[in-house]
Amino acid sequence: MTDQSYQPSIAGLRAFVTVARKLHFGSAATELGISQPALSQALAALETGLGMRLVERTTRRVFLTSQGDALLPRAVAVVRAVDELLLASRGAEDPLRGGVRLGLIPTVAPYVLPAILAGIPAELPELTLQVVEDQTARLLDQLRDGAIDLAMLALPAEGAGLAEVPMYDEDFVLALPVGHRMAGRKRVDPADMAELPLLLLDEGHCLRDQALEVCQLAGFRPDLGQTRAASLATAVQCVEGGLGVTLIPATAVDAETAGGRLATATFAAPKPGRRIGLAFRESAGRTDAYRRFAQLLTGMIAAAAPQTGIRPVSAPA
Repeated sequence: MTDQSYQPSIAGLRAFVTVARKLHFGSAATELGISQPALSQALAALETGLGMRLVERTTRRVFLTSQGDALLPRAVAVVRAVDELLLASRGAEDPLRGGVRLGLIPTVAPYVLPAILAGIPAELPELTLQVVEDQTARLLDQLRDGAIDLAMLALPAEGAGLAEVPMYDEDFVLALPVGHRMAGRKRVDPADMAELPLLLLDEGHCLRDQALEVCQLAGFRPDLGQTRAASLATAVQCVEGGLGVTLIPATAVDAETAGGRLATATFAAPKPGRRIGLAFRESAGRTDAYRRFAQLLTGMIAAAAPQTGIRPVSAPA
């Protein structure tokens, strides 16, 4: 039975929300920056105060009880409101002071983070950046739940209550084994890929969907039974080993060709590509600051690798 005088702590609610999202105590503790015993203690105190079990843990899995599932949306709303209150208090004059939690998709993070992490101390010396890498759908869930403040991903970002700021456009490049007959070509017709073994990323990666869209526009459907990779780095290694070809974004070319075992070819105009930008909650009330942040990040990325040819996009006023 619930103690009518009980007031749940933010620590307990945050522990519950994070465990519910991760369904893993170790991962949840790592995200919160606390020990697993501290996490378990905070969750247990919440359950005791509420007089009900919210989470069950067996030797094989973690799952929500029916009561936990029913209360989770309200707990998420409370944690989100507290986070936005703290954000507002830290950044009443400049919201880019204090901490910002930035999510990035896996086909962006490894190629732009070096420039971002090198540039932020000079451009935003009072900003503490926390980075989360995950697939688009999970980043959007974390954004809606208040677990991150911003997500850097391919636009458009679909979701009620979310806004976006475009940053830059970049072309896709065809990655090939060294010595391939198409290596070095400058005006490849996307339809030419119909005869090539195209390697795709696993489902959930937006680059997979974008590659399939390129194929569809070129008038063919690739063989989906071919080798699939969980990361772009693995797909590139498969290409280097002669298992097929794949599409990589322009920002990845320098890093992935550095070993000398990967060749590339570029497409004829209009070149297939994608637009990268920042997504955030409209309710955060940080539109102007996040536009500024997007502009700064774009400048850092473009300055670090001007040869990639990314094309900055002016955000609408």
